[in-house]
Amino acid sequence: MKVTVDSERCMGHGQCYTWGPDVYQPDDQGYCLVPVAEITGDLAAQAIAGAEACPESAITIHESTVTAVREAR
Repeated sequence: MKVTVDSERCMGHGQCYTWGPDVYQPDDQGYCLVPVAEITGDLAAQAIAGAEACPESAITIHESTVTAVREAR
């Protein structure tokens, strides 16, 4: 699974790194960074939770097996 953040949409609310602290991190100005190149295992649930919590819908999850991860939660 890969995660991308639309830097034009991110407003730095911080919900992503609140819900997915091992996947998302703030930069120096509080905007979202994803330092993990490939999301696997337990981090997948955090990645999805952080993306769903984003009020600006700035985070996109890329993988065809996201449905299976959501059902496992």
